[in-house]
Amino acid sequence: MRGQDGSQRLLLPTLALLTSITAVVSSLGAPLVPSIAQSYDVRLTTAQWSLTAALLAGTVATPILGRFASGRLRRPTILAGLVIVTTGCALAAVPTTYGVLVAGRAMQGIGMALLPLAIAVARDTLHGEPMSRAIALLSVTTVAGAGLGYPVTALLAEVGGLPAAYGLGTVLAGTTLALCWRYVPGSDAVASMRVDWAGAALLSLGMLAVLLAVSEGEVWGWAAPLTLTLGVAGLATLVVWGGWTLRSPTPLVDLRMAVRPGIAAPNLVAFVAGLGMYCLLTLSVVLVRADEPGFGLGLPVLVAGLMLVPYSLMSVLGNRLARVVRTRLGQTLLLPVGCLMFLLSTVLLAVVHEHLWQLLLVMALGGVGSGFTFSSLAVLMVPHLPQAEVGSAVAFNQVLRYLGFTIGSALSVALMAVYGGGAHGFRATLLTVSSLFVVAALGAVVLDRRPTRT
Repeated sequence: MRGQDGSQRLLLPTLALLTSITAVVSSLGAPLVPSIAQSYDVRLTTAQWSLTAALLAGTVATPILGRFASGRLRRPTILAGLVIVTTGCALAAVPTTYGVLVAGRAMQGIGMALLPLAIAVARDTLHGEPMSRAIALLSVTTVAGAGLGYPVTALLAEVGGLPAAYGLGTVLAGTTLALCWRYVPGSDAVASMRVDWAGAALLSLGMLAVLLAVSEGEVWGWAAPLTLTLGVAGLATLVVWGGWTLRSPTPLVDLRMAVRPGIAAPNLVAFVAGLGMYCLLTLSVVLVRADEPGFGLGLPVLVAGLMLVPYSLMSVLGNRLARVVRTRLGQTLLLPVGCLMFLLSTVLLAVVHEHLWQLLLVMALGGVGSGFTFSSLAVLMVPHLPQAEVGSAVAFNQVLRYLGFTIGSALSVALMAVYGGGAHGFRATLLTVSSLFVVAALGAVVLDRRPTRT
């Protein structure tokens, strides 16, 4: 296998940079929406598609690319994915039309599907505790990088416009491509995993419809015919996909494996933690920007972006804390403790949110919980998976996280409206989300009471 000489020590930094592509895609999205609306003279709701396109492309591509994590096509898939991401960043950096920008953003979304392949490389090339540490690091870089990227992206867009922001993405993606070409090894496996293309089509269409309904429901109206039709059709398609998958000899996602001990709890927590994370981030921005009697800090958007800095920095600490807990107390406590950390941050924000320092404290606590939880998911899953299924199983876990991101972002705003908005709506929404972490913590204990190894 390539990469077994002295240059192997550069493999992990290269893989970490590869997984940070998700952070690049994320940080080139939300903070730039107002600038995109102004630069291309489109409505803010239309500019939001520059964010939605990347999310949809990444969610659809993740389970498909995950099937190539084992076998001789893994390295070519990583390189091809990075070529697409780099090209997408370059397209977005050139001022042309809004349609070209959205197409470039969709191409950038492919980078969100590369995490499972990076984790598969780490499993094949490392062993024992170094492997666990590497997988945890790769899992948390997506969280830490996104938060640090938000203020940098916003600053670049303010100083040099959209071309500067997307130009940075082009340089980072191109550098990652060059390093992966040099240091990422191929796989010893001769045969590649077969892809169930019919199942991929069903899953893609189902997720696309559901994500569109959730992400655009606030704009179209939650009771609008288009929203309801897409939501129902998407759910029905996913049910059909589930039946097809259970009968397929080469399923895109092994659903039976997804609910096994050792796998079920990380999948549950991935969805709930993703939902809770984006609720926390969205409501923090709402709090910073709101200026209502008795509610809101009334601060500029740059401050809202800076709120993610303590979140990102403390997520690295959460990763290290998870390693200590795993080493000294065992793995069974990881997911329940991670859920309780998230719970603490959401409850605390619901109770105290009158001053900026309180929000900074909450974001730091949320960052610790995020790093602790997300760095633990793949570490817990990998020992229970056959080598050939690592990429597919981790990809499915990642899809659940992305679904949680999308639903959490929309749900937080919708719940605030349902609860009447203002301070009361803010508090009630956070307490509602907090209850989900209690359910997830209990579910993590019950689902994996008797873990097994494969």
